[in-house]
Amino acid sequence: MKVLVVEDNENVCSMIDMFFIKEGIEGIFIHDGNEGYKRAINEEWDLIVLDWMLPGMDGVTICRKIRETKNMVPIIMLTAKDSESDQVLGLEIGADDYVTKPFSPLTLMARIKAVTRRANQSNQTMEQMEVIETHHFKINKETREVFLDGHIIPDLTPKEFDLLVFFAQHPRQVFTREQILDRVWGYQYYGDERTVDVHIKRLRKKIGREKQPFFHTVWGVGYKFDEMVE
Repeated sequence: MKVLVVEDNENVCSMIDMFFIKEGIEGIFIHDGNEGYKRAINEEWDLIVLDWMLPGMDGVTICRKIRETKNMVPIIMLTAKDSESDQVLGLEIGADDYVTKPFSPLTLMARIKAVTRRANQSNQTMEQMEVIETHHFKINKETREVFLDGHIIPDLTPKEFDLLVFFAQHPRQVFTREQILDRVWGYQYYGDERTVDVHIKRLRKKIGREKQPFFHTVWGVGYKFDEMVE
């Protein structure tokens, strides 16, 4: 696996590199945002790790520019920001996951494995089932397009799309946040269920209607996908 890490803290890079070596991962470490962006778009990577705050070009801008080129390489953001609005921003512009500083290298490695595993699984299942059709939705997994009653839904992030696919394949089933993390993100619960809440909240805004949110909260349990009007 070849991973690009754009992080200006050399101590953090050294710590990550030690774990990369143990896992047999080839890590390329860049400390400047502008150089990191050039390497990101001009070379092939299995995954990119981006720090939020960087000299030259910040990680959010780099992530946004990568996604503008339609490059779907998995991206994990490293951030000292832990407010919900910051998390929403990072996920909205196309990051697949985020790890809040200070972090355990073991947690980062678990997220890296999960994100890359999920990306590989998506590529494999895409060949098995190209289109999902429900009462209101038509989801094309090959083109990653979503149509609601015949109208395309723009600007879904990669993880929002994956989440919608998962729930559309399991209508009216109730899942806990831990189960959703495991099935959609691909890793067991590591202490941040807000990732699920943020994505559900964004999807409701993008595809929901006043009396038909599609994603329903089951209090004390988790969420379910139901196309019936409340």
